[in-house]
Amino acid sequence: MKVSVLFFAHARDRAGRASAELTLPDGSRVGDALAALVREHPALEPLRPHLAVAMNGKVVRADAALVDGAELALLPPVSGG
Repeated sequence: MKVSVLFFAHARDRAGRASAELTLPDGSRVGDALAALVREHPALEPLRPHLAVAMNGKVVRADAALVDGAELALLPPVSGG
């Protein structure tokens, strides 16, 4: 299955790009996609515990099943005041 990934804020800076495509085995979960992204972009590892992931516009957990053609957005925590 193929999924597209959008990187935002610090995740974009650490990945060095705004988007990517992943090819994963059928039956993969969001956590599998995150693991693959960290393998491709090791600088993402420190953010991984803090990332929120949205699939097709809805925030999901790491154990959520991926669907072919899904769009994942990596949303690092934001701070401000």
